[in-house]
Amino acid sequence: MGTQAPENHSLAKDERSAGEKAIDDWLPITSSRNAKWWYSAFHNVTAMVGAGVLSLPYAMSELGWGPGITVLMLSWIITLYTMWQMVEMHEMVPGKRFDRYHELGQHAFGKKLGLWIVVPQQLIVEVGGDIVFLVTGGKSLKKFHDVICGNECKDIKLTYFIMIFSSCHFVLSQLPNFNSISGVSLAAAVMSLSYSTIAWGATAHKGQLPNVDFHVRATTTPEKVFDFFGALGDVAFAYAGHNVVLEIQATIPSTPENPSKKPMWKGVVVAYIMVAICYFPVSFIGYWAFGNQVDDNILITLNKPKWLIALANMMVVIHVIGSYQIFAMPVFDMIETILVKKLRFPPGLALRLIARTTYVAFTTFVAITIPFFGGLLGFFGGFAFAPTTYFLPCIMWLAIYKPKRFSLSWFTNWICIILGVILMILAPIGALRQIILSAKTYQFYS
Repeated sequence: MGTQAPENHSLAKDERSAGEKAIDDWLPITSSRNAKWWYSAFHNVTAMVGAGVLSLPYAMSELGWGPGITVLMLSWIITLYTMWQMVEMHEMVPGKRFDRYHELGQHAFGKKLGLWIVVPQQLIVEVGGDIVFLVTGGKSLKKFHDVICGNECKDIKLTYFIMIFSSCHFVLSQLPNFNSISGVSLAAAVMSLSYSTIAWGATAHKGQLPNVDFHVRATTTPEKVFDFFGALGDVAFAYAGHNVVLEIQATIPSTPENPSKKPMWKGVVVAYIMVAICYFPVSFIGYWAFGNQVDDNILITLNKPKWLIALANMMVVIHVIGSYQIFAMPVFDMIETILVKKLRFPPGLALRLIARTTYVAFTTFVAITIPFFGGLLGFFGGFAFAPTTYFLPCIMWLAIYKPKRFSLSWFTNWICIILGVILMILAPIGALRQIILSAKTYQFYS
């Protein structure tokens, strides 16, 4: 794919002091480097396939057949290419590993500018993603409760279900690093494949609605345009694994003979095959069956058989537990790095307990305050996921490797950059409108 990155054939001498090494051995991203290639596979599946897949039929209903299929397929190809770039760039400098997204940004753009370009976007993606995962987990728990109880149980506010869902994260957030959450991540990856299969399988079994309508759901031209923009954001959100890919690769051992990019890329390919197996059938069969009557979460559209829909919603709950932890780990790393390296707090259990508990409490508060599921997906998808996923890796590649002008690599990267910038500009516009419309009828903590 494009310009080949240089092989890493030598490892430089470790010049860190004993104190710096001790801190690096304690921080979440660099504390453990014994992961296998399949860790990469299920971590990437957990990071990518989550809340996004359930909204894809709704996105299709706003795009229509032609644009919908085109956008989904293009996104899969472009993001696989940019993922490959990041895997290659992880060890582009012999003897050095760019363990964090912002470290690669600093190498490409300079020490200060790299931080300002990458860190705000990465934080928006990861913190925003965690907020959406809490909303999704709460909604799926509520759906599970409502399906099982029917009309026999008292109606419980969504706020309480989000709080119930978030409670487990106060415990799981204390797991020290990526390798320690590998079991949670594996369970989440299996659940994603399972509930995606249930979503399209149950939809196919139910069949098409009578008089199904494939016209876009909006009626006026402005509504069609805004909905189209918002749907682009939904698709962008569905491909969000790039924000943790370097951090995942940092957990894989590396030697000059066997650099980490080989097992990492193997895991990424497996993950992207699983992504295709999840995304495309759910999107196309969901839209084929329900047309423009589909909800922004396809499992909400499906009501029968009750036991199967209840099971699928509980699978979503388990999956987004893993997704939350995968997205939170780089944030924990940033927080703990600042506390220990900048503010000179001693590393230890007390610091980790206070810092991570505060983060979980903050994301929970935001989730129960503004749980606009569809709008949040589109807004965060366009505003932050598009740069970090679709075109920032391409800009870094051009800045570092400087491929020959008008070469295949040069053209490929510029096409990705142009499409990504268009996505970043257009998607939040439609999503913001959707949030405003939802806010008109919304009551806080309902």
